[in-house]
Amino acid sequence: MPDPAVVAAAWEAWRAEVAFADRFVADAPTLDIVGEDSWRGKVSLRWVLIHMVEEYARHNGHADLIRERIDGAIGL
Repeated sequence: MPDPAVVAAAWEAWRAEVAFADRFVADAPTLDIVGEDSWRGKVSLRWVLIHMVEEYARHNGHADLIRERIDGAIGL
């Protein structure tokens, strides 16, 4: 059984990260601003946002498998 305090802390940390990202994107002067990624080099905010959509889409099936194990519902 998961520790409720650990679960609550994880959700709190996730919500804080989402709030930071929302503020960062809202305050960005343009989606073409560039940052440095240690692996890919220079990337634009536009590239990062598109990449996040791709990653979420890629893992959607994994999330469905986890949800099915939790609640037993099987999607079509």
